[in-house]
Amino acid sequence: MDAVGGDYAPHNVLAGALDALRDTGNRFEVLFVGPEDMVRSGLAKIEHNGLAYQIVNATQVIDMQDSATAALKQKKDSSIAVGITLHKEGRADAFVSAGHTGAVMSASTLILGRIEGVSRPTIGAFLPTENGVCLLVDAGANVDCKSQHLYQFAVMGSIYSQKMLHLQNPSVGLLSIGEESSKGNDATLEAHKLLSQSKLNFIGNVEGRDILKGKANVVVCDGFVGNVVLKFAESVLDLLKTKIRRYAAHGIMQKAWAGMMAGTLRSILKDFDYQEYGGVPLLGVNGVSIIGHGKSTPKAIKNMILKAEDMVRKNINRSIRETLQTVRGL
Repeated sequence: MDAVGGDYAPHNVLAGALDALRDTGNRFEVLFVGPEDMVRSGLAKIEHNGLAYQIVNATQVIDMQDSATAALKQKKDSSIAVGITLHKEGRADAFVSAGHTGAVMSASTLILGRIEGVSRPTIGAFLPTENGVCLLVDAGANVDCKSQHLYQFAVMGSIYSQKMLHLQNPSVGLLSIGEESSKGNDATLEAHKLLSQSKLNFIGNVEGRDILKGKANVVVCDGFVGNVVLKFAESVLDLLKTKIRRYAAHGIMQKAWAGMMAGTLRSILKDFDYQEYGGVPLLGVNGVSIIGHGKSTPKAIKNMILKAEDMVRKNINRSIRETLQTVRGL
């Protein structure tokens, strides 16, 4: 666990991790990686007796202002580099961070390496739909993609959805500007051909309006488009909250009505809350690397850790490796 990653570290990180240990009855152990004095100071403010953790000293912290690649070269004793190295050496089964996204992606790829058959690792993000959730890949790791990359994203996303979301035969849609197979840029057109010839449950092109409708369990696109979609979706929750507050401010009746609907609204808005999903997985690296939002709350941190544990137990990487060895194109 990157103990000093995130806008509210180390408190939120420590609190969330300790909650995970408490809720699971010390089912696993957490290694807090970061400047030891900072970690101990944070722990002194939180109840932690009897919980299974260790502190691993790392003298440097990668700030959000740092360039990802430069930071890894100049800060080799950072919490991110040290934590991922622990994972590489087998001293930890997974790495979790709410810190610098670019640095976590770069360090995970460079230190852990890629799964055989994977050209580029991808970030998968969850979006609420009318039918539950869908997995969006890529959500920002790769801005420019070739058709083969999109194909591999689809394979990894399908496996993740099957194992982690318990979907028997996940449907895969390719995000484009039209449903017709002739619509899209060169990479999308070629990816459509590859996916059509694969053993995946490929349903063809999907449009932006189809995502929240739940037309596909896995939506595939390049990281540029995916990150725009993700950030737009994240803004929906704040918009709905603002609209509800403004409605309630119009008068006593409106306020009373909003209050009566509070429980229902909380249930509906829960699907839009990033805290419920914790962080996003970096798929395609030789390990388990979970990346969280910089503003992660203790609840989000706890769910990130539980997601990492689940990925380890279900051996997602072995499934990806075996599938890529047998499916078309590799």
